[in-house]
Amino acid sequence: MSTITLDITKDHCPMTFVKAKLKLEQLEEGDILEILLTAGEPLENVPRACTEQGFQVLETTHIKDNIHKIVVKK
Repeated sequence: MSTITLDITKDHCPMTFVKAKLKLEQLEEGDILEILLTAGEPLENVPRACTEQGFQVLETTHIKDNIHKIVVKK
């Protein structure tokens, strides 16, 4: 099992989930993806979309300022 980090803090919806989904599709079953994103639409939409696509959102953490991290298991 490996852990990969994806920084989408400079991206805007809908590209935030598109990039997250593409990265998740590259991972093996059981791998972890840590996604750095901004508050607002990305923080609302990416975890919800990941869950709807069958991925498991393990945690959401505020990092600093407007930056958050969600941890998703494939």
